[in-house]
Amino acid sequence: MAPSFPVESAAAGVHDAAEIARAISVAANESDRGLIVLPDTIMSHNRKLIADLAARYRLPAVYPFRYLAGEGGLVSYAVDTVEIYRGAASYIGRILRGAKAADLLVQAPTKFEMVINLKTAKALGLTVPSSMLARAGEVIE
Repeated sequence: MAPSFPVESAAAGVHDAAEIARAISVAANESDRGLIVLPDTIMSHNRKLIADLAARYRLPAVYPFRYLAGEGGLVSYAVDTVEIYRGAASYIGRILRGAKAADLLVQAPTKFEMVINLKTAKALGLTVPSSMLARAGEVIE
């Protein structure tokens, strides 16, 4: 999607805490940078390090899970996990009633939620547009 916006994206393949720190430090030395943290085990294991470095370097960051905005992240944009689990329960019910799992269609998430942490925005010196606040499912003040 980056080519459709006036931004450049750069992937930082990281495998451990040292590589995470190095990648965030490099991003911090560029002008007008931010982070998009992807959902994986390395991120999950190092989420405090990522949040601490983002705060230290004053980098806005978007996270893949709502609880990360509650832990100090600027924004989370993620699938609604309650909706995912309800869908899974529905599938389990169908299978228990005799449906073959192979016959059930794969379903993609349809409901997403955004959480914005205004405390973090203020600490970063950012003003969140009112249109974005209106779209958020939760705003942390």
